[in-house]
Parts: sequence; C-alpha cells; structure tokens
Amino acid sequence: GKVLLDGEDIYGSDVDPVNVRRTIGMVFQRPNPFPTMSIQDNVVAGLKLDGRKRKKAELAEIVEKSLRGANLWDEVKDRLGRPGAGLSGGQQQRLCIARAIAVEPQVLLMDEPCSALDPIATARIEELMAELRENFTIAIVTHSMQQAARVSQRTAYFHLGRLVEIGSTDQMFTTPQHRLTEDYITGRFG
Repeated sequence: GKVLLDGEDIYGSDVDPVNVRRTIGMVFQRPNPFPTMSIQDNVVAGLKLDGRKRKKAELAEIVEKSLRGANLWDEVKDRLGRPGAGLSGGQQQRLCIARAIAVEPQVLLMDEPCSALDPIATARIEELMAELRENFTIAIVTHSMQQAARVSQRTAYFHLGRLVEIGSTDQMFTTPQHRLTEDYITGRFG
C-alpha cells in the first residue's frame, strides 16, 4: 500500500525523508529518550537536525513550550540538565512527546504510546492527547478498543494489513458496516 499525506506518497522516490520527519512527529511504543542526553537536549534534538542556528534563549523558550505542551514542565523545570532516562516511564513518554512537538509537525503518529505504561500514566497520556489534538492531527495505533473509543474521533480498522473500514468512532463502535470490524469490536476474535 501507500501512505499519503496531503495526497503525496511519503515513501515516494522524490520525497525528502527529512521533510517527512519534520512533518510527522513520531512517538513510539516504548519511551525512548536519548539516554546520554539531558532532558533539555532531548527536547531540542530534532531542531538541531535542520541546520538552523538558534540562540540559547530561543531554545530555552522552545524547551519550556514543548514541555508545557506535554504536561511535563512543572515536574522537570528544576532539573533540565539531568538525563531524560532518569525519569519515570510515563514522564519519559511525555518527554518523547515534547521532543516530537518541538519541531511543530503537522501530524503526530503515536504507535501504542501507552502499552508500556501503568494505568495512571496511561490516563495522563490520554488527557494529553485530548489537549494536543487542538494543535496537531494525531494518528494513534492501538490494539486497545477501550483506548480507541476514549481518545479517537475517527477510527480505522485494519485486518491483516488491509484497511477494512473507517468512520466516526461512535459509528464504528455502535454500528460497524463490515462483519470483520463487528467481530473484532465485539470480541469474537482478536
């Protein structure tokens, strides 16, 4: 298949992968802060790849804005120079979200962002997603039907790598149009 963003295949031979990475922020299944970098350096890591020179004050402003955007600022503002790997799992995931939004992408792609987290950290990430969707398009991959129902406005169901159905989350969970979707949502398989 193809992955299209604004009608353009992001894997096309004429597409600049650096531009794609700037356009699509990625948050992975397991928190992956850069272990040898400070919290601050983790946040601005993506910005340093664009080759643009920024003053310390501008970087500090971006760090604060991004950490506030990830609901992490108040927890780490006094230890920005410490390693990001020293944070709890939920804090590390929010740090990764801050790193992703620091470059101001159009889209945040979140691949099972809560699968490695406890229920309290999961709730915080879900609340954060609700806030972030005001400024970003968020695509979340999840196997948790409950999470999809809680955080999504539109849902797509894939089976064996093929798109089966897409629609509003309410419609998908109450009156799915395809038997495979209904079977999965009702727990007949999966």
